Amino acid sequence: MIGAIAGDIIGSIYEQRPIKTKDFELFDPRCRFTDDTVLTVAVAHAILTGQSYGQALLEIGRRYPHAGYGGSFIRWLGSDDPQPYGSWGNGAAMRVSPVGFAFAAEEEVMEEARKSAQVSHNHPEGIKGAQATALAVFWVRTGRGREEIRSLISGRFGYDLDRTTDDIRAVYSFDISCQGTVPEAIIAFLDSDSYEDAVRNAVSLGGDSDTLACITGGIAEAFYKGVPRFIEAQVRDLLTPDLAQIMDEFRGKFNLAR
Repeated sequence: MIGAIAGDIIGSIYEQRPIKTKDFELFDPRCRFTDDTVLTVAVAHAILTGQSYGQALLEIGRRYPHAGYGGSFIRWLGSDDPQPYGSWGNGAAMRVSPVGFAFAAEEEVMEEARKSAQVSHNHPEGIKGAQATALAVFWVRTGRGREEIRSLISGRFGYDLDRTTDDIRAVYSFDISCQGTVPEAIIAFLDSDSYEDAVRNAVSLGGDSDTLACITGGIAEAFYKGVPRFIEAQVRDLLTPDLAQIMDEFRGKFNLAR
């Protein structure tokens, strides 16, 4: 999950001013963690403690009211009785990577991804995006190769993965939907030769950069067996102690720490 968090932080400053190049400073002084990190950690917390996904999202999310949530999710967080609101947004996919790391079978990953999404993002596209992302993490960490991932994801979810990052970059614009984010984030991973290259691919598409890089970063961490140490050090410098503690507990339990 540290790969997802690092992607969020790296992409954070480009969400409002998208770029179309891979040539950028990896950790700009203005980089910070956003709602993508907060909610990814919340999903990890639910898995660690057995708390429901909804309660964990509320508990951790409310600690960070200014993390950059969308308007509908802000209302969900502030509600006395939060209910799913039919969202197809990419928030379901950006927070799900811990599911792909934690569970041992495809059926479990699919079910837990559905449960993590549907507490707020219960639109079929929101659930589909979460499931595709979690399965991509699961499949690469259990030894599937890039072309097998391309075929499996396309076949099961109907996403068009027969594109390249160059193809996408030329025509892509800001998109908060799962269906307009998850395939592109997966392609950014498929076209990479390292963790850092994957995240640079994602940011360079010129869209919802922190979320694209968060989704890509989780998959790339699983495939490349971690993140570079200098990236981990930057993440630790920017995380608050409570978020870092949950991250470390999760990584320790599921043997993700190098």
